[in-house]
Amino acid sequence: MANELDEVRGPVNEQGRDVNVIEKQIPVKVGVGSTIFEVLLWVFGIIPGVIFLFRKIKAKRELAQLQQKIQHSASQIDNYLEQRVQILQNAVGIVERSVALDKEVMTSVAAFRSGVRPTEENRSEVAGQLDTAMRSINIAFEAYPELKAHQSLADAMQQNSYLQREITAAREVYNDNVLRWNQDIFQWPAKMIVAAKAGYTTRIPFTASREVKEQARQKFF
Repeated sequence: MANELDEVRGPVNEQGRDVNVIEKQIPVKVGVGSTIFEVLLWVFGIIPGVIFLFRKIKAKRELAQLQQKIQHSASQIDNYLEQRVQILQNAVGIVERSVALDKEVMTSVAAFRSGVRPTEENRSEVAGQLDTAMRSINIAFEAYPELKAHQSLADAMQQNSYLQREITAAREVYNDNVLRWNQDIFQWPAKMIVAAKAGYTTRIPFTASREVKEQARQKFF
């Protein structure tokens, strides 16, 4: 029997293929079969029914704990983003006294100063705005020798680089927890039945903005 996936003779796409995260939450649903399954357990005796009842209780507890873990992972990302906001504000204060910054950068900083904070809905958008603003500052930092001589700005740029790595790592942890959630809620019978009754849906992992993807395709050297 031939291999289903043959990397030597199989069809290939010479143009390559780009991928995107689908922005869709899939609800967990169970059919009549699951209801019949639960009823039959009690028909066969008290013990099977009680055993499965405890399994559902355990499943509910595990899913609740996993939700808290996901929230903790998201909170870590938000903490790092807020630290980047502080660094951005400090860096802008130094740069704007020396060179003219892009008006869009100043608008973003003004928004952050007014109290913009990352949430479940705008987390990716805030991260993208920070990336854009810090990139503009970095361009100015590289273009003006007098800025490179400013130790406070050099320290801020180094801290930003460190925080960006931490954000990347935190996103990996968040995505791992989201993946586990999306798998667990479809584990039949106990977890899937509990998830369906609770109205749970899949969660969407971290999504890179279109701007970031386009920049990743550019030539850097």
